[in-house]
Amino acid sequence: MSGFGREDKDGIVRGGRAIVALPEIGPHNRTAEARLDEAAGLAGAIGLDVVEKLSFRLRQPKAATLLGSGQVEALAEAARMAEAELVVVDAAVTPIQQRNLEKAIEVKVIDRTGLILEIFGERAATAEGRLQVELAHLDYQSGRLVRSWTHLERQRGGFGFLGGPGETQIEADRRMIRDRMAKLRRELEQVSRTRGLHRDRRRRAPWPVVTLVGYTNAGKSTLFNRMTGADVMAKDLLFATLDPTMRQIRLPGLDKAILSDTVGFVSDLPTQLVAAFRATLEEVTTADIIVHVRDMSHPDSEAQAEDVARVLSDIGATGDGESVPMIEAWNKVDALDPEAVSVLRAEVARRDDAVVLSALTGEGVDDLRRFVSDRLSRGARVRTVRLPAIDGAAIAWLYQHGEVLASDNTGEVVNLDVRISDIDWARFEARP
Repeated sequence: MSGFGREDKDGIVRGGRAIVALPEIGPHNRTAEARLDEAAGLAGAIGLDVVEKLSFRLRQPKAATLLGSGQVEALAEAARMAEAELVVVDAAVTPIQQRNLEKAIEVKVIDRTGLILEIFGERAATAEGRLQVELAHLDYQSGRLVRSWTHLERQRGGFGFLGGPGETQIEADRRMIRDRMAKLRRELEQVSRTRGLHRDRRRRAPWPVVTLVGYTNAGKSTLFNRMTGADVMAKDLLFATLDPTMRQIRLPGLDKAILSDTVGFVSDLPTQLVAAFRATLEEVTTADIIVHVRDMSHPDSEAQAEDVARVLSDIGATGDGESVPMIEAWNKVDALDPEAVSVLRAEVARRDDAVVLSALTGEGVDDLRRFVSDRLSRGARVRTVRLPAIDGAAIAWLYQHGEVLASDNTGEVVNLDVRISDIDWARFEARP
């Protein structure tokens, strides 16, 4: 290490010089330039100084080093010339490949999964977030104990009368990781049960839940702040926020609703993180409506939308008859020229599931409020309800959340004809 930055416990140098290397393997829905830019953005999210971006076309990945021998030499030369302290490989790298690349390049190597785990480790603010990140990190590290550290090959003495050769240090480390992961899973199961109880209470509450999802840096937190008046961290930074946040909002025709901001998605999201964050992501599946926030100024907006749809499908939020209704918020039109905005507006006019807006300037946000309210109220039907006259709370609830068309009070019983949405009717029936 040449001392350009501050090294953390995992050997990642904050502020250190880094090279991003992209192995191009097979077809992809993004250009190499866009993928390199995103990888550089991910590296910048943990304070790395990306000094060079390189792409390598691979006919066949090499089992030992992923890259071909000539490509490894070129990468090593680039690292020496740039005085880089870290090479970020924007792909999944096996433990053996990582070790061999580090020997050949003579600097630390980290792959895309490890980089995203580093970002999540820095961003996690709540106890639940830290548990989820630690579990994902341990799952990732459990297969990466085959490194150049010789202490992992030493043996410990056995127990009992016979003694025996004992276990190697690497076996002991793996056992400790397994034990820690089991403990974390138990703690997260408890968190998941508590979260489930909270969800059950929200279902019985009279307010619909609107959840924001989207690719990282699409402007979700800026939109959340605009709609709620909150002060959630919203920066031009990948994965600026991790932990879900909920606030009350008002929508036209609705007394109250709950708006939820979630973690941003990204292409090739590590499977360890999807598994660890499943309890958090399940919040999306219990929403009454999903608002997919898209950065329409990004050249890969369509590919990003595909990645978001893939994660939503993985967690069961879309793709079947029980899917949560979803609309799209076409954000960042303030970054487009007038002609491009006109094209977007013309496209939206042909659809019934999208709104054009700018969370930064506020343009179109009121349109989104009306759109969400209309969608939540869609499917309203007239129902006849028979209630005890003394049940004032239930009667008031129906007046507040539905349109009472007729009322007949016979003394002890009140008969109401109410036009009410399926969502609110389900809430009414779920009331204790």
